[in-house]
Amino acid sequence: MKTVAALLVFASLAIVAIEGKPGIGIQRCLCRGAGLKMVKPKLIAKVEIHPISPSCGHLEVVVTLKNGEGRRCLNTDSLFTKNIIERIAKKTRSAQ
Repeated sequence: MKTVAALLVFASLAIVAIEGKPGIGIQRCLCRGAGLKMVKPKLIAKVEIHPISPSCGHLEVVVTLKNGEGRRCLNTDSLFTKNIIERIAKKTRSAQ
């Protein structure tokens, strides 16, 4: 009887430990695939940077386009996206 109880406790602790780990299960990232390498800057209305989180294991950069054209994901490895991230970082540093 003690063996069965001990086994149940161990199994429940293992389940809790597995469910608590980030990266296991379904990732809830906004972007699928690599994303666009570039978007015309004059078409961009808003830029959102989503850092690495427990729900998504990579950095995401999402732009909202003007005139209701929707949202697009940018490839974080592209030079265009790196420049956007750098400009936003400079603006936030100068505002502080």
